Amino acid sequence: MIRINLLPHRAAKRAQRKREFNLILLGTLVAAAAIWYAGKLYLDESIAEQQRRNDLLVAENKKLDGQIDEIKKLKDQTAQLLARKQVVETLQVNRGASVKLLDQLVRQLPDGVYLKQVKQTGTKINLVGLAQSNARVSTLMRNLESSPYLTGAELVEIKAVTDRNQRLNEFSLNISLKGLEDPNAKKAGPGSPQPNAAASQSSREKVMQAITK
Repeated sequence: MIRINLLPHRAAKRAQRKREFNLILLGTLVAAAAIWYAGKLYLDESIAEQQRRNDLLVAENKKLDGQIDEIKKLKDQTAQLLARKQVVETLQVNRGASVKLLDQLVRQLPDGVYLKQVKQTGTKINLVGLAQSNARVSTLMRNLESSPYLTGAELVEIKAVTDRNQRLNEFSLNISLKGLEDPNAKKAGPGSPQPNAAASQSSREKVMQAITK
């Protein structure tokens, strides 16, 4: 009977299988490492691309903020220019008003009447002065009403005072300038009620009659 020793053959096969297993394991590890590295490169590139997009958005937002600030500055400058234009137009319309006012006060001031204060607010003028009698005040109001540049003479107050040992009447009255634009006045619309000239004239006549009594 012939005996064959198979141990070396089996050991060689085990060694061959072990080498194949190690090769497969090494290949798997290499493939896994390659996949991980490729994935890492892909993620890094994606992150870098997103960061570039974010930087671009931030830069564009800064540009838009600068443009918005510039637009705000332009709007403010436009508003200032419009306000200056309005002031210039008002001055052009109302130029010479003070000269006309002083000229008319000198012309229409009757004897026995002295002005202490002249205050102008827009087209409204307040006169404060002294008169020798109530009749002098009435004459002053009639003279102011007849002026081509003054209108709406309205007596505010009249009272007896003593000045330098003289009995005088201190008065305060309001008048308005004709044909001048008041920058603080609101423009009346088409439906705004118009003042009744007859009623205002009647009230002025009543005041004059009262102070002349």
